[in-house]
Amino acid sequence: MIWLGWRQQRTETLIAAAMLAVLAALLIPTGITIASAYHDGGLAACTRPEVAGCDNAIAAFIGRFNAIGSLIDWMTLLPGVVGVLIAASFVSQLENGTYRLDWTQSITRGRWVAGKLGLAVGTALLIALALTLLVTWWRAPFVHLQGRVENSNFDSEGTVVAAYTLFALGLGLTIGAIWRRAVPSLVVGFAGYFAARLFVDTWLRQRLVDPVSTTWKMPNGGPDLTKAWVIDQYPTDAQGHRLTDLCTPNGGGGTTCHVEKGSADAAPSFMHAVYHPNDHFWALQGIETAIFGAAAVLLIAFAVAWTLRRTR
Repeated sequence: MIWLGWRQQRTETLIAAAMLAVLAALLIPTGITIASAYHDGGLAACTRPEVAGCDNAIAAFIGRFNAIGSLIDWMTLLPGVVGVLIAASFVSQLENGTYRLDWTQSITRGRWVAGKLGLAVGTALLIALALTLLVTWWRAPFVHLQGRVENSNFDSEGTVVAAYTLFALGLGLTIGAIWRRAVPSLVVGFAGYFAARLFVDTWLRQRLVDPVSTTWKMPNGGPDLTKAWVIDQYPTDAQGHRLTDLCTPNGGGGTTCHVEKGSADAAPSFMHAVYHPNDHFWALQGIETAIFGAAAVLLIAFAVAWTLRRTR
C-alpha cells in the first residue's frame, strides 16, 4: 500500500521537492554571502548590549540585503502551497473514481485512507522540516541582530511551519472530500489558508500572550526594542496620556495639541511602548502551533470520516 500510495502521489511530491530545490538554489549562495558579510563586518560583537556605536553598521548590513530579505518574506506562503499540493493525489482519486480500483485489490477502505493520508502527512512534515531548517540557517545573521519574534522572522522558524503545512493539507483534503473536484478544491483550500494566516499574523498573534507595556522618560532610558516586536509606540505627557489624544480641532481648520510645557519646542518628555520581547518567541510559537495543529487534526479527521461514510 505504501508503494502504491507513493506512485500515486509521486508527481505532487516531486513538484514540492523541486520548489524546495529552487529555493535552496537561491538561499544557499546568498546565505553564504550574508554570513560572510556578517562575519567580516564584526557584527557579532553588536549583539552584546555593552557594545555601542553599531547602529550605522547594522543599518548598512540590513539595507544591503533588504531586497532579498523582502523576497524571502513571501516564502511564508510556501507551506500552504505544499500542503494543498500534497492533498491533490487524494482528491484526484475521489474525483476520478480510481479509488475503486484500489479497493478491489484486497485493500479495505480504512486501510486505503490510512495509507494515503499517512503518506501525505509524512511527506508534508518532511518538506516542512527541510524548509524550516533552510530558512532558519539563512536568516541567522538577521535574527542575531533583530530577533525572531517579529512577523517576518517568526513565520519561517520554529514549529509553526509544520503546523501551517498540515493545516493547508487538512483544508485541501476536507474541501476536496466534500466537493470531489481537485483543482477548484485546492484553489479554495489555499485561499482559506491565506485568509487564516492573514488573520493570525495581523490580529490574533499579538494577543496570544500578554505584551509588555512600559513608559519611560526621554531622551534617556527605556527598554531595548532592537529585537522586540513593537505593536504600538507613542509619545505621552507626564500622566501617560497619548499626545495625539490631547489634540483638538482649532478654528483655523487645523489642530492644537496640549503638550506638556517645560521645553523650548514643547516636545514630549515621555514615550510609551507596547511590545513582545524576543523571549516571547517560544510561548507564541507553542500556542500558534497548537492552534494550527489542532485545526489540521480536526480537518483531516473530518476528511477521513466524510470519505468513509459518503464514498461508494
